[in-house]
Amino acid sequence: MLDPTIGTLIDLGAAALLASAAVHKIRDFESFAGVFAAYRIAPARGSRAFAALVPAMELAAALALPWPSTHRIAGFGAAGLIALYGAAIAWNLARGRRDLDCGCGGPRDRRRIAGWMVWRNALIAALLVAAAVVPWSARALAGVDGLTLGGGLFAMAVLYRALDRLMGEIAPKGFAMRGAR
Repeated sequence: MLDPTIGTLIDLGAAALLASAAVHKIRDFESFAGVFAAYRIAPARGSRAFAALVPAMELAAALALPWPSTHRIAGFGAAGLIALYGAAIAWNLARGRRDLDCGCGGPRDRRRIAGWMVWRNALIAALLVAAAVVPWSARALAGVDGLTLGGGLFAMAVLYRALDRLMGEIAPKGFAMRGAR
């Protein structure tokens, strides 16, 4: 059984990630539509319409994840979305298209796709599926669980950002410097 604090932490962390991603896409939809079209995963004529569905699905999952009555279906939906993002990255990497913007950092944070992003997405999707499939204990959340959730969300956000920066910005520069010698 999964402790409800852990399950809630997974759901709230994913909801925050998806809501943030949706806001980035909505705030600069033109830029996102271009990134989406560059992946060539939808017909060119319908690419803009498909691109508009992405933030809508992210917001729907983000809003449904925190609620006990919808967290399971939202968990599967969110896991599916995140797994699809990873699959789109993997497919383009396999085709040698490594210069694509991942689209994961917002319009002002252009970053090339990389294999580690596929693994990151697979891990997040697996956590969401686990939180949706594994039964949660019937223990009610208590006041102290609020502290655990707040601290856990903060720690998850800091760790996610640190790993994202390390793998997406610092490590590639280090590899480039080593190769330049």
